[in-house]
Amino acid sequence: MEMNAFFNQQAKTAGMRYIESFYDGLRVADTYLVKTKNQAVTKNGKEYLNVTLQDRTGQVDAKVWEPNSPGIAEFDVLDYVYVEGNVTVYNGTNQLSIQRLRVAKEGSYNPADYFPVSARPVEEMQQELKADIASVKNPYLHSVLQKIFVDDTAFYEEFCKHSAAKSVHHGFVGGLLEHTLSVTAICDYFSKHYPDLKRDLLITAALCHDIGKVTELTSFPRNDYSDEGQLIGHIVIGYQKVMNTIDTIPDFPKTLAAELGHCILAHHGELEYGSPKKPALMEAMALSFADNVDAKLETMREALHQADNAGKGSDNGGWIGFNKLIDSNLRRTSD
Repeated sequence: MEMNAFFNQQAKTAGMRYIESFYDGLRVADTYLVKTKNQAVTKNGKEYLNVTLQDRTGQVDAKVWEPNSPGIAEFDVLDYVYVEGNVTVYNGTNQLSIQRLRVAKEGSYNPADYFPVSARPVEEMQQELKADIASVKNPYLHSVLQKIFVDDTAFYEEFCKHSAAKSVHHGFVGGLLEHTLSVTAICDYFSKHYPDLKRDLLITAALCHDIGKVTELTSFPRNDYSDEGQLIGHIVIGYQKVMNTIDTIPDFPKTLAAELGHCILAHHGELEYGSPKKPALMEAMALSFADNVDAKLETMREALHQADNAGKGSDNGGWIGFNKLIDSNLRRTSD
């Protein structure tokens, strides 16, 4: 799918039962994308299938308790499957028990219904990215951004439609671009509030901090870790891309190159969070804070949104339950 096709999803398909609208006791009969599939065994030694189904609104854990039943056809990961089953709630989360399943015929579904997408218009985000690049006045740093985001059109297109994560935050089409712009906006605020920060360095680092995710994560519909992503990780991949770009710019100052590289290597803030280095520069520290703020608040926003769609919290004083990513029991703010 080309980039515009990914983002051209403003209207939902009429009549489709989207995963975000699932509730306890619902009977489901619709088509979904198979995200994962694996065999498992019950305590009694009975085989069943663990399946994750996806549409543009989210994912749901599904079980095929009778995988050898005549009503269950052969299927694989990334197949579009028509399923019939019932929704129950297990450990506070919707779960679909599938009684019938068959691979959907091509043309009977719209692929755009199965990829979560940024709520922000792509053209708006692209214009913001261009404005951020133009705001960097240092000629060496501006050249880095020009070569990565403008001259390399293939990379730019992948960057704009990529997700920022497999599932944690911004795990949707355009999520990487949206997250990058948000982190950059926070860094821009930091640069105004703390004038000691070198704005051009900070903004360049913010725009480049997650470019390695284009390689770390595969494109939709898979949106999973690549071999290089598993073995090396986006921080080092992104650092290498920036350093390789710098090598093409004549007379690039060595100290400035090291400072930019350090910001990228340290942007997770702590060694245990995957950063090869802890922040040693103000700009690196500011970037790590901005990245963490946007990731955590987006994670909370997505959790609250999913709870709203599932009807959670309305009868429990606004409490929606424990979230393992935030490591806290979450509650909506009162009106």
